[in-house]
Amino acid sequence: MYVDDAEIRDVIAGHQERNGRVTAILEDLQQRCRYLPEQALRIVAGELGLPLTQLYGVATFFAAFSLEPQGQHLVSVCHGTACHVKGAGRVSESLERELQVAIGKTTGDGQFTLKSVRCLGCCSLAPVVSIDGRAYGRMKPDTVEAVLSDWRGGDRR
Repeated sequence: MYVDDAEIRDVIAGHQERNGRVTAILEDLQQRCRYLPEQALRIVAGELGLPLTQLYGVATFFAAFSLEPQGQHLVSVCHGTACHVKGAGRVSESLERELQVAIGKTTGDGQFTLKSVRCLGCCSLAPVVSIDGRAYGRMKPDTVEAVLSDWRGGDRR
């Protein structure tokens, strides 16, 4: 998704509070663009008078940020201890087969990005998959197709 320079400057202008300003700006840009394009980072650095390397440091430190375009839907597979023990690896393999994409990649049609995360905070529902923030608990490899079918062909946000 393309965001023009004026939109980027509007995002920056909306964050006058100094504390946490950089991460808040990057969060808003990530939400609008589905990733942090180099063009946006250069404009933010210039507008805030920060070195570009500092913004890249923030963008690469936090797992929530991506420097590559993300799919319309973010599929996150929890691989925390509880989920791992209860079969998250098999759920991940099933998602990779169903989406025909590796963990960390985006489907060719741009609809889904598949990620592995350390914890979704739903340990009692392990193993857990989250799609755009909606948690699906007690996942099994044979339930993956049904869950994904709800998200295919439309925007459920």
